[in-house]
Amino acid sequence: MENTKKVAIIMGSDSDWPTVKAAAVQLKSWDIPFEVRVMSAHRTPAAAAEFAKRAAENGFGVIIAAAGMAAHLAGSIAANTVLPVVGIPVKGGAVDGLDALLATVQMPSGIPVATVALNGAKNAAVLAAQMLAIHDARIAALLAEDREKMARSIAEKDAAIRAEAAAL
Repeated sequence: MENTKKVAIIMGSDSDWPTVKAAAVQLKSWDIPFEVRVMSAHRTPAAAAEFAKRAAENGFGVIIAAAGMAAHLAGSIAANTVLPVVGIPVKGGAVDGLDALLATVQMPSGIPVATVALNGAKNAAVLAAQMLAIHDARIAALLAEDREKMARSIAEKDAAIRAEAAAL
């Protein structure tokens, strides 16, 4: 694990933590190192930009950025790094997260943000792990193992439903 890159998990407000925590839990389950920070695209723009500019030299391989409402955090991070950025639009506000989803996904050409579903923190962690797995066989093996577990679980559920339906 010595060469495993870290994942940065950045949220625009501490109120995002209950949603974003799922990404940290998922990464921890795979023993992928991560750091969690609160930074705002609007309230601490210089700190967020500086973090993004130095992320690669500080050992990060992927940045997850979560924000609601205007949700400019992921885009502002992406504008200041060449590392992949995964955006988590957080539900809330006047239109229950639609504004955050659109702000996160509608990036200008050349500054992409990979965007997951509203409150999709677990998938953000999976996507970050997939990006790291390109150069990390240990993470790739963990992801493959998780996929196999999911497939077995579905097969078990299928068998149970089929048996119940046959008994009707």
